[in-house]
Amino acid sequence: MSDIEAQFSVLKQTADPAVTDAIADLIGKGEDHELNRINALDFSSRLGLDEERVISAFLHASRLGLFDLTWNVLCPGCSGVLDAHDTLKSLRHEDYHCGLCACGYEPSVDEQVEVAFTVSPKTRRIAAHDPTSLPVWEYYKQVFWSSGIDLNRDTFASLAEQVTLDALELPAGEKAVLSLQLPQQFIIAFEPVTHSAHFIDVQGEPTKERQQLSLVYNKAHPPTGSITLRPGPLRLSLDNQAGMRTLPTVFIAGDALHKMLGKRRPFLTAKRMLSNQTFRDVFKADNLNIDQRLKITSLTFLFTDLKGSTALYERVGDLAAFDLVRAHFQALLGIISAEKGAVVKTIGDAVMATFVRPEHAIVAGLRMRAAMDELNVQRGRDDLIVKIGIHEGPCLAVMLNERQDYFGQTVNIAARVQGLSTSQAIHVTGGVIDAPAVAAILEKQAITPIQKQAALRGIADKVVVYEIP
Repeated sequence: MSDIEAQFSVLKQTADPAVTDAIADLIGKGEDHELNRINALDFSSRLGLDEERVISAFLHASRLGLFDLTWNVLCPGCSGVLDAHDTLKSLRHEDYHCGLCACGYEPSVDEQVEVAFTVSPKTRRIAAHDPTSLPVWEYYKQVFWSSGIDLNRDTFASLAEQVTLDALELPAGEKAVLSLQLPQQFIIAFEPVTHSAHFIDVQGEPTKERQQLSLVYNKAHPPTGSITLRPGPLRLSLDNQAGMRTLPTVFIAGDALHKMLGKRRPFLTAKRMLSNQTFRDVFKADNLNIDQRLKITSLTFLFTDLKGSTALYERVGDLAAFDLVRAHFQALLGIISAEKGAVVKTIGDAVMATFVRPEHAIVAGLRMRAAMDELNVQRGRDDLIVKIGIHEGPCLAVMLNERQDYFGQTVNIAARVQGLSTSQAIHVTGGVIDAPAVAAILEKQAITPIQKQAALRGIADKVVVYEIP
């Protein structure tokens, strides 16, 4: 048995067999570009496979060495990859700059960090393993732009012709001259390897005199800036002193370019990955550094706690109580994973979990309550009561006590909201209730939330909360 066959044999024991077969088929039959920066969500959509099972399978396959997992920092404007990291620990605190959009961004793991999978060179060698061998447009498609740009080969080729005045491969140490006819448009001379850009505002009366512009590419000071020219001929001189191949490209920054960059599709974000149970279980060592603080603009927290657990121990005895609490944990943790959430930690009889979307947390909470009712029926008692609180908002992803955790007022409020419950009722905040998908779930189940004001410990103002009876 070959190493790859052995790896797939192990993968079938930890991942969904149908997804494992689909991954094996992709590695064996897929084109090179299909195996570079694989978009797990697009993969699951095209093949009709469950997203969570696909993500889990790619994570296990990466742990086995079949794929390399990358964390790509994206420009929110053009979806260009500003930096690629093989571990989340390498993500920088400071701003990332996009030359094409001439903007700087502080990375947020919500939509600005893409998680993608590239086949390992030990598994199968593909062209993207040597980016300097890729032609200009393949470099843009496979290296510069993220998997969130929705472009097929034919569309990309036709649009590239519409938005480009010229493009070329310029070897290290070489010079070139481009003769261009400038239209009365905004022009960007962009180079994707060094991420440098020069902006040309073409306006005024057309001219027949040849205009001149010289750009020198180097690592220390890549050409950036702007200039105003008139419509007409331009002699663009290029000098590559960057010590590597460059790909100077002259774009027309018009409707066609914006249309091309506007074709987006969902992709796997770092936020979703941090709230994925498989990732938290399998890639514990690949979480954050102790001094990292990653901003998340919106995350949903669910807290649970057993009501009267101390009295329960006294009433049924330690052994019976232990078995009961363990059954309660098994039910809750299974539901959290099934509803696309992840357990951050358990504290005594309490659970802290995260969900990317509030509707997933609501469904999980309702299922938890039903599971406790079922356990009570099986026991012939009704004293197993789980208190549930849900809140959504911004937070920081951090490392605490050697565990990837979360910090901020959102976390504090979620924990306090859970403390409001005195029965099987679920308490949630207004932001969660206002989510359209949450309203649809409650309406479908004929549940009418009860609004009330609550004073939460450590929170200055009263908070509007809703009880889900």
